[in-house]
Amino acid sequence: MDQAARITRMIAPTVEDMGFEIVRVQVTGANRPRLQIMAERADGTGIDVEDCAQISRAVSAVLDVEDPIGGAFTLEVSSPGIDRPLTRLKDFETWAGFEAKVELSAGIDGRKRFTGRLMGLNEDDDILIEDDEGEQHALAFDDVHRAKLLLTDELIAAATTEQSK
Repeated sequence: MDQAARITRMIAPTVEDMGFEIVRVQVTGANRPRLQIMAERADGTGIDVEDCAQISRAVSAVLDVEDPIGGAFTLEVSSPGIDRPLTRLKDFETWAGFEAKVELSAGIDGRKRFTGRLMGLNEDDDILIEDDEGEQHALAFDDVHRAKLLLTDELIAAATTEQSK
């Protein structure tokens, strides 16, 4: 298990008890590592600066005891933002109908990058994405290296509508 996965398992109970879900944990940098935690409310709505501060304080207490990085590091807690990373199976269902970019660890017929409209999941929990030519591709979730929503007028309109509720 990599460092980010260990940290996720370590902090998830605390974050979830607060009513939030972890979207992504990333550790970058060598000399002064940066621990980035993206979170959202359990109901899928965004978080504000005070929520980030609360999560940061709670997670800091856990990290001080567990010391998973060993040494000084910078902790950054944020919302996933509009053009958010897609890191969980449910993200591909929730954001079906929107444009996304998916990069695979291993290619399918020599192709590793797919851009198009998310179509949700099939019965095998493969990610379905339809490209500009109308061809639908089934991508194994376990093969996804990185995926994110693309910033489009449609996504901005949906985010603006959600914020005004």
